[in-house]
Amino acid sequence: QVQLVESGGGLVQPGGSLKLSCTVSGHAASVDAMGWFRQAPGKEREFVAAISWSGRSPYYADFVRGRFIISRDNAKNMMALEMNGLNIEDTAVYYCAASRGPAYMNPDYWGQGTQVTVSA
Repeated sequence: QVQLVESGGGLVQPGGSLKLSCTVSGHAASVDAMGWFRQAPGKEREFVAAISWSGRSPYYADFVRGRFIISRDNAKNMMALEMNGLNIEDTAVYYCAASRGPAYMNPDYWGQGTQVTVSA
């Protein structure tokens, strides 16, 4: 019923910026909270940022707070992650995720992921 498609990944130099987008299709009304996760080589998938349906009070993992900005536009069925001050540790596949309810720790829907590579 719900499909999530990420875009915007690519190669960026350390200190650079990149903006990821996630488009929701299908039964978008089923989506409440949304967020971003990532999985780096040799690591488990980890939480990056989340945002409520209203867009208020976004929440960030400690390692991205102050560098990344999460936002959403429900009218356009889109969510974005603006990433600034990227470093090599940010290299990972970034996944868009969505939950039916306000909790985001166990998403109900996942995107296919988009590769972000930070390298000089």
